[in-house]
Amino acid sequence: MCSEKNARLSSRVMLWTALAVLSAMTALAQTDPGVRTSGPIPGATFGSVTANNPSGILSFFTDAQTRFATIDSVSGTITGEPGSGLGPRYNSRSCARCHAQPNAGGTAPSTNPQVSDASADGASNALPSFISPTGPVREARFIYFTDSSGNPITSSPNGGVEPLFTIAGRTDSGGCNSSVIQQPNFSSAVAHNNVIFRIPTPVFGSGLMEKIDESTLLAVQAAAAGNPFGIAGTFNRNGNDGTIARFGWKAQNKSLELFSGEAYNVEMGVSNELFTQERPTPEEDLASGLPAPCKINAMPEDITNFQKAGAQIPSDAVQFAMFMRLLAPPVASTTTPGGSTSISNGAALFQSIGCATCHTMSMSDSTQSAVTPDLSAATVNLVSDLEIHHMGSGLADNVMQGGAGGDQFRTAPLWGLGTRIFFLHDGRTTDLLAAISAHYSTGSEANTVKLNFDALSPGQKQDILNFLRSL
Repeated sequence: MCSEKNARLSSRVMLWTALAVLSAMTALAQTDPGVRTSGPIPGATFGSVTANNPSGILSFFTDAQTRFATIDSVSGTITGEPGSGLGPRYNSRSCARCHAQPNAGGTAPSTNPQVSDASADGASNALPSFISPTGPVREARFIYFTDSSGNPITSSPNGGVEPLFTIAGRTDSGGCNSSVIQQPNFSSAVAHNNVIFRIPTPVFGSGLMEKIDESTLLAVQAAAAGNPFGIAGTFNRNGNDGTIARFGWKAQNKSLELFSGEAYNVEMGVSNELFTQERPTPEEDLASGLPAPCKINAMPEDITNFQKAGAQIPSDAVQFAMFMRLLAPPVASTTTPGGSTSISNGAALFQSIGCATCHTMSMSDSTQSAVTPDLSAATVNLVSDLEIHHMGSGLADNVMQGGAGGDQFRTAPLWGLGTRIFFLHDGRTTDLLAAISAHYSTGSEANTVKLNFDALSPGQKQDILNFLRSL
């Protein structure tokens, strides 16, 4: 009897011990604090623009901000969609629909607008399998061109953006219907692993990024030379003038206007003064171009407006670039999440284990700006070196852009990271730990740094996560 009682007591003690150990492990386990909703939030204010310096810049910025949020229809005839030029192929209908988190100028929001874009105003598009209501905004690229059956031609690299949707079926599409224009064969591309994705990059602080002098970037690169982590980045340079490009996931765009004009044409199908033609696709005969019924507007569709009373009004593409150029940079929180001590510890660890070798904490740049004094001499807390690095087989998308190869990506600027939902170039995860893990794979320059992270205690890892979410 005593023996039985002792056995029961022993079992309870073992259970309590196991629960205590599990509780302690849970308390020590590191977790992503999640999207930061307190502290400074990017886009909530617009910095120096509100000071109206120089005089008139605030109204200029407000006009640009309005255009960034304007929804486009085909010819501007749909109520509530005053912009014009949409399609005939597009990924969404407004800049701010995709660049929305946490405010206009950000990145993919929690509710994907592309789901409603697919059928807006009667459009008859099928929703691709990789676009979902709570998934990231995505653009799709085929790694290789395809034959008439949708099979990849591995000897013919592609890499261009495939339009998700067409205007076929819309009430303002005229004679452009599904008999003359079709969506790409995404089902076949998915089945053949011939499709990769990109999500919108946030554009806060872009004016500071654009004006950083090349000597500053080269000095940062030189300071990182000979580091003990096996990191050796390079720059994606413009093919014509040799200067350093810095915008886009592979730093493939040289300037904000090029970035703006290309996105207007690629993402919304609006031809403009930088990209003057409608887009063909591999499924069509490139010699004949776009089917005539789908050429609804005169081109380019977005132009400098010479007929506004008393002034020449810049085009949308120019104003989109100005909106991005004048957006205030993100400001980090010093207290949330985790408290100031944890954030400070995390920042120190971030540097000591090697993360800051690529994610340079800040750059001091003295370049003067002709746009506004507040874009002049400043410390740019970009948390990036703007170089492209080999990120290994796990992140490789096998798409080449400019001088960037299939596994090379620009060091993602981390300012504003705390308010982002989706991570990595394709938005594959919402968890910072998973994003960090993805930095480790065959051929990645970040492998040693990732192993250094793994060697930290749970509490130290949590400090780094808290630091990242404070940005």
